[in-house]
Amino acid sequence: MKILNINLKTEYFNEIKQGIKPFEFRLKNDYWTKRLVSREYDELYIKLGYPKANDEKRIIKFPYIGYEVQNITHSEFGTNTVEVFAIKIKY
Repeated sequence: MKILNINLKTEYFNEIKQGIKPFEFRLKNDYWTKRLVSREYDELYIKLGYPKANDEKRIIKFPYIGYEVQNITHSEFGTNTVEVFAIKIKY
């Protein structure tokens, strides 16, 4: 089984846990392009920080349903509009 692991800050982890965040954004750069483009995953693991493998309170598991490319403005990426991979969260 192929798993895409995404480690998050508390704020964004809690938004996903509450079911209010439909995407997790990653800057469209070489690193994320290699991890996402032309790759298939079975599951998406959203993690609070870097938990131990058995710390179920800090890991949320979803089926992986892909991503889309978006242009967004977000404080995590500065003040300019940037191109991102919007990884879909299926609740």
